[in-house]
Amino acid sequence: MAASILCHVIARSAPAPSRRRCLLHSDPHTAHPLLVAFSRLCAHGPLRDALALLPDLAAAGLRADPVAVSRLIKLCVRHGTASDGRLIHRHVFGGGNGAAPSCSSLFVSNSLVSMYAKFGLLDDALRLFDGMPHKNVVSWTTVVAALANARGRKEEALRFFVAMLRDGVAPNMYTFSSILGACSTPRVLAALHGSIVKVGLDSDVFVRSSLIDAYMKFGDLDGGRRVFDEMVTRDLIVWNSIIAGFAQSGDGVGAIELFLRMKEAGFLSNQCTLTSVLRACTGLVTLEVGRQVHAHVLKYDKDLILHNALIDMYCKCGSLQDADALFGRMPQRDVISWSTMISGLAQNGRSIEALKVFEMMKSEGPRPNHITMVGVLFACSHAGLVEDGWYYFSSMEKLFGIQPEREHCNCMVDLLGRAGKLDDAVKFIHEMNFQPDSVIWRTLLGACRMHKNADLAAYAAKEILRLEPDDQGARILLSNTYADLRQWADAEKSWKMMRDRGVKKDPGRSWIELGKKVHAFIAGDLSHPCSEGIIQELSQLFSRVTNLGYTPQTEFVLQDLASEQKEDLLKYHSEKLAIAFGMMNAMEGKPIRIMKNLRICGDCHAFAKLVSKSEGKVIIIRDPVRFHHFQDGVCSCNDYW
Repeated sequence: MAASILCHVIARSAPAPSRRRCLLHSDPHTAHPLLVAFSRLCAHGPLRDALALLPDLAAAGLRADPVAVSRLIKLCVRHGTASDGRLIHRHVFGGGNGAAPSCSSLFVSNSLVSMYAKFGLLDDALRLFDGMPHKNVVSWTTVVAALANARGRKEEALRFFVAMLRDGVAPNMYTFSSILGACSTPRVLAALHGSIVKVGLDSDVFVRSSLIDAYMKFGDLDGGRRVFDEMVTRDLIVWNSIIAGFAQSGDGVGAIELFLRMKEAGFLSNQCTLTSVLRACTGLVTLEVGRQVHAHVLKYDKDLILHNALIDMYCKCGSLQDADALFGRMPQRDVISWSTMISGLAQNGRSIEALKVFEMMKSEGPRPNHITMVGVLFACSHAGLVEDGWYYFSSMEKLFGIQPEREHCNCMVDLLGRAGKLDDAVKFIHEMNFQPDSVIWRTLLGACRMHKNADLAAYAAKEILRLEPDDQGARILLSNTYADLRQWADAEKSWKMMRDRGVKKDPGRSWIELGKKVHAFIAGDLSHPCSEGIIQELSQLFSRVTNLGYTPQTEFVLQDLASEQKEDLLKYHSEKLAIAFGMMNAMEGKPIRIMKNLRICGDCHAFAKLVSKSEGKVIIIRDPVRFHHFQDGVCSCNDYW
């Protein structure tokens, strides 16, 4: 029966009472011995023994009281199966015809609906719900919550919620908390928020926490923050909701600020808090804050989830020494631990070590999964290990039972493309077992730009735009490829098309952490409060690296300008500004850590190498794909990136 009909069913009359005796009291002096034994088994188990008594009860014309049956249902959910649940249902309803006898309580019916929902049998739950002669807020909330949590049935949950209101049943805090998870649009969320305020449940901590989650789901950080700031009292659940929302939405700075406020308010963090803050630290490369979080993790000595998050944070902050030390101390490691370490080493330019860890995993760790193999192929790709990559890709199904997926194929296109084997990459794409998506074509386009193949770049860009007509990144990459080749007419044609569409290139941005504060720099932007000192520091650095052989690589300026103008543009690239600021505030023995939103250009790469040599300083730059560790004039990528 369609859900829209189910939610408007008129309550049916109950059938004539059964002649069987129905004991709704629990007086031990009058209860039948069978019922006493049954009640005890329902409360303490074992389940099988309790179920075995059901035929005896039926033969004796006895039925257990609602409390005992409710306990049996809970026991069944914990230790039984759906078949066991249906057996209980038949006992309660005297043959399972869907209509409850008069001696059966609403309490038991609600428990059965909940049982079916927890077993994932939503249609059974709805049939039972439909046949209930009476429904209360618990009945409706159970169904609404089950539908809201089920994949693909959120709209149905909303329809049931509306039917509940039309039936004159007032939602409670649990109803609203559940239905908020089913919001499909900001407009629906706004309407529900208004209803919550109208019935006076906006002060409930549980409801507010769900409201925050709902706003965060739509990326409305301001809306979630308003709900949070309006709260008079807050508990750890609410703090975790707002911190997780900011971290998951990419606002790491906001997440960390809220975490510090939470600590000042006297709340102790738990696993959920720490996982969110570690995510924020990972996104911002804020190693010092991450280390403070590590101190909180120490009390969760055997928490595998937190330890894996810590390894990921250290790897993505470029601190492999910390990651390796933590990995070695872990009392147990799962496939995520090993995979994170392999990927982390590969992203930091230590591909050979990543493959060695993979060999260790094969001999002493868990069976690799598809994520492990992505890390292995990434390691091969970023070290130019074409033969190794082919071997691992070709053997992963035979050795580990892992069928190549799109991510693995994308790694292979990247491997071949970086190695300059563009024709082989195209051949590989056409021979895949599935249609290439825009990600794979974008990987090929990036390789075409790297190796300055304009014809193939145009082909890859055309395929991307066929799949995603609004993808402006493809047009930008294509125009940059033309500019690399000094094909200014073709480049101008692409640029004009983008201007006509209102597309603007994202400027280069770099971030650096100093004293728990993140400083951002934009290419050519000298608005930072310390700009005067930064310009002076840059001038001194240019003087010293020039003595070591640095010359501006103006071919990385993708504009048709005079040489002097190109040099001026190169001078104030965001990573150079960040390096100068880092050198001004450098601490003995600590590397300079920088995060960048775009791939580092060749000129800045050469500059960073020579600065690391002239200043005797380790510089770590993370771009969207990998890390570059500069030390003594050498980069961990071996100039292969």
